[in-house]
Amino acid sequence: MNRLTGSITKHKKMIVAVFLVLTALCGVLSFFNVTNENMIDYLPDDAQSTVALEIMQAEFSGALPNASVMVPNVSLTQALAFKETLKGIEGVSAVTWLDDVLDLKTPVEMADPSLVAAYYKENNALFSVAITDGYEADAVNAIYEQFGEDIAVTGEAANIAYGESLGSSEGMGAMLVLVPLILLVLFLTTTSWIEPLLYVGAIGVAIVINVGLTVFSGEVSYVTMTVSPILQLAVSLDYSIFLLHSFENFRKTEPDPAVAMQRAMRASFSSIAASAATTLFGFVALLFMRFEIGPDLGFHLVKGILLSYISVMVFLPALTLCVYKLLDKTRHRRILPTGKRVGRALLKIRIPALLLALVVIVPCFLAQSRNSFIYGNGEPTVSSRYGADTQKINAVFGRQTNLVILVPKGDTAKETALCEELGELQNVTGVTAYVTTVGAQIPEEYLSSSITGNFYSEHYARIILTCDTAEEGQAAFALVEAVQDVTARYYDTFYTCGQSANLYDLKEVVSADNTLVNLIAVVAIFLVLLLTFRSATLPFLLLTVIESAIWINLSVPYFAGDSLSYIGYLVINTVQLGATIDYAILLTNSYLQNRKTAGKKQAMEAALRKNLLSILVSAITLAGAGLCLYFISSNSIVSALGLLLGRGTALSFLLVVCVLPALLLLFDPIIGKTTFKARFFKGGAKK
Repeated sequence: MNRLTGSITKHKKMIVAVFLVLTALCGVLSFFNVTNENMIDYLPDDAQSTVALEIMQAEFSGALPNASVMVPNVSLTQALAFKETLKGIEGVSAVTWLDDVLDLKTPVEMADPSLVAAYYKENNALFSVAITDGYEADAVNAIYEQFGEDIAVTGEAANIAYGESLGSSEGMGAMLVLVPLILLVLFLTTTSWIEPLLYVGAIGVAIVINVGLTVFSGEVSYVTMTVSPILQLAVSLDYSIFLLHSFENFRKTEPDPAVAMQRAMRASFSSIAASAATTLFGFVALLFMRFEIGPDLGFHLVKGILLSYISVMVFLPALTLCVYKLLDKTRHRRILPTGKRVGRALLKIRIPALLLALVVIVPCFLAQSRNSFIYGNGEPTVSSRYGADTQKINAVFGRQTNLVILVPKGDTAKETALCEELGELQNVTGVTAYVTTVGAQIPEEYLSSSITGNFYSEHYARIILTCDTAEEGQAAFALVEAVQDVTARYYDTFYTCGQSANLYDLKEVVSADNTLVNLIAVVAIFLVLLLTFRSATLPFLLLTVIESAIWINLSVPYFAGDSLSYIGYLVINTVQLGATIDYAILLTNSYLQNRKTAGKKQAMEAALRKNLLSILVSAITLAGAGLCLYFISSNSIVSALGLLLGRGTALSFLLVVCVLPALLLLFDPIIGKTTFKARFFKGGAKK
């Protein structure tokens, strides 16, 4: 350790230069990152809907529609011309309209009104469009440019295109709000105008390097690209603060800045490592999710924490020694008072706070397990172009979602019976299959492959159901189950897909992930606490406090009658635990140190007085990060995660400074007996 710290201080200019060059290179690389907005792509490979999609891509020539385009105020002739134009747009692989199901040479007034109304209603034409994967944004933008702003586009492809247009701007927007907020808080709580810039600069370098290195990981999810830089900044800023505070303390007794920095690095190594470890293991738990958005987010957060740790322990000491004279010249008096009386005030309310916590914990624990969940992006907001277009189309044609069933090919009689029974299900408004469109009596070999390829592959028959449910929710999932139950009576092997089926599979996968991920996070952090404090009691107390804050946080949507993003629910369990357990560690560690020379009340009062401001700064930073994501992101998953993070951080802070002191004082005798080399002060143990 001595040799390492000596090398860092000796070669400080070279280290700063290397980090700055890496940052510049990774900044350039970050522009080449590829973002995926489609959450369904992160389902496990063995999920039924994933297998169905792979089969369709491999065996069927006719692409499945994934967008709907409504053109208002057009005649039938104009609509046919629009259809041909749509077909010519790059990325559009197929367009289906009324002329594909009716002979328009005969008057439409003679046709089934319900069939006509599905494609042409009140002079509005609705086209079903298949857009090739990877071309969503280009194709949707080209459609708007070709037909003007009066048209409306909705569907999975339109949603992906909308997400792509916001991916980078929303993450940057959140940073532009968060960084000034953090700097303001730091300017108010530090004694140098340059010091906050060093804090943020050290972590900022790590963030840019992390984002740049992402290009070597291939495709990254929209959630990861938006959330991981914000969380990396918020949860690792403390590392910089720990190191520079230690440096300032050693400078009071050591005239040589290089020696003071070496001593600071050695002294703060264990505390920064412990803080990083708890956060790290919280994120590591995400790697064990079957829903691959967890490993995607977890990997980049783990990488980010490691890079932040390296930056703080290598780059920040070198940078600080290069500018320490400027640091000294920009000293100022502390603007925000330390609040020496706050510790005594918090001690006075500890018993009411503990009693209140005990009263609410049980109902909150029960409530958080009874939330109603959203598994996808939920209903789009009318403030977005995608949301407004979706409402326009729904207002004219009603909701339309597709469910696709793949069954073994060869028995047209069985297909006919299945299609008839499926057509009778509630919320099914149409059944499109070979036997319903062409007719079971017409042999497949009599028709061209351009027609039969829409319904038959070498091994499977494809049946498309048109439904009037939302993409997800109780009615949508009940319909998926009903379709699967009916199909299972006819076929032993079959597959379903479509947005509702995909989200139904997502529901099953993430629900199974919940217990495993939470267990891994709790056990890993318990072991870190056990090694940190070498106590049989303290890990239980600290985990109880933070878990209680999590339960209260997750119970709020239940009591408010709101639905909760399940992905946000799943991720916040590990993120809030890993990120805010540090507050409890910092306070407890200080209490244990003080307890060796003072009675328990005096020790706790001193611990609160010394650490309250540091915990508050960290909590404001993390809560601010969450609220930035909540207010800025239009993606419901990211926004929900941001709200949970902001509220959860505030709750963790309140329970750590109000309830944890009561628990530590209450269990003080047991802690003294179950902690290795506790050496509690005996003379004033009751004071």
